[in-house]
Amino acid sequence: MRVCSLFLILCLSNSVFAEENWPEFRGPEGDGHAVGADLPDKIDDSVVMWKTAIHGKGWSSPVVWGNQIWLTTATEDGSKMSVLCVDRKTGNVIHDQVLVENKDPAFCHPMNSYATPTPVIEEGKVYVHFGTYLTACLDTTTCKEIWSRRDLACDHHRGPASSLILHDGKLFVAYDGFDVQYVVAFDAENGSTLWKKDRSIDYGTDNGDRMKAYCTAQVIVVGGKEQLVYPSAAATIAYNPETGDELWKVYHEGMNASARPLFQNGLLFITNGSGSMVAVRADGKGDVTKTHIEWSDRKGVAKKSSQLMVDGLLYMNSDDGIVSCREPETGEMIWQKRVAREFAASPIFADGKIYLFGTSGEVVTFLPSRDFKLLHQSELGDGYMASPAVVGNDLILRSKSDLYLIRK
Repeated sequence: MRVCSLFLILCLSNSVFAEENWPEFRGPEGDGHAVGADLPDKIDDSVVMWKTAIHGKGWSSPVVWGNQIWLTTATEDGSKMSVLCVDRKTGNVIHDQVLVENKDPAFCHPMNSYATPTPVIEEGKVYVHFGTYLTACLDTTTCKEIWSRRDLACDHHRGPASSLILHDGKLFVAYDGFDVQYVVAFDAENGSTLWKKDRSIDYGTDNGDRMKAYCTAQVIVVGGKEQLVYPSAAATIAYNPETGDELWKVYHEGMNASARPLFQNGLLFITNGSGSMVAVRADGKGDVTKTHIEWSDRKGVAKKSSQLMVDGLLYMNSDDGIVSCREPETGEMIWQKRVAREFAASPIFADGKIYLFGTSGEVVTFLPSRDFKLLHQSELGDGYMASPAVVGNDLILRSKSDLYLIRK
């Protein structure tokens, strides 16, 4: 009887602690952790429950609420931008709706797509973002528009990529373009602008190509107060999320920042598209460049994907196919291993394992440790630019052309 009771408790505990939803880029906490999931060690065709073709080209990551998976896509030339909803149980497409039609879309770099920003979802609503082309709130049952904004100007120059985040009834997004650079807080209820702040950054150049960025913000709590941390080219700024007032700023050079910042034990880890990173104490005021940078480095730093913190160690997979492990307090490299040709998607930690997804279809799983402990190297699909989602014991992968549901 005791054995049966214990088994029931363990089953219930697993269902309680497993993530029920994956609402935004990098999950519920924005850190790539999938709590309570029970996933396969090896990811290949043998664990694919269903596979659904996704038309067009889009690097946005899937977001999940219950049995609905939402993602965006676009034609390669940017003439049409769409949103899709897929049934998590069957892989059937529930909604496939064109939201934007462009007669003359602006240039987008082939490495990017016209549908790279990841949506945000909550009960009954999904928020989609295509940069300056459209920000909209849709009803998750009907896919009908609740509100939309098309009036925020910005020359993305190489295409939009910054993802929305939702916090305390506000949607935050950065417009770090070639011509203008600013951050906006939308009212999630009606889409009105709550505040808009120009970037107060000395970029050290008149070249707009070195001012653009593609980052996604993170809300952190320091000393009991919230901070909205937003990297950009050349610098990162922390704002008061209620008012948009600037709290502190740190200069770290670089451009094309795309990774979501990571915050742990008072340190904020920031990378940029030039292949360098800094660890910054987040308790300063004003310009903290000379006082609050704990360490900086360029060795093995990811230019596109976000970092992962597991059991007090910092991991990242870099663009050149190398995975590395560091001491977060000092930046000291513990180990480096080449495991794929190239990475763009961010890693996840689930079921005691770290999962990496390569741009050519490689899937690598290893155990977090001070020694590199490889579990499996496998291949699935035609490559990954989007980062994965995990709900319950389901791993949801978006490759360049398909959506997969993975389960033991």
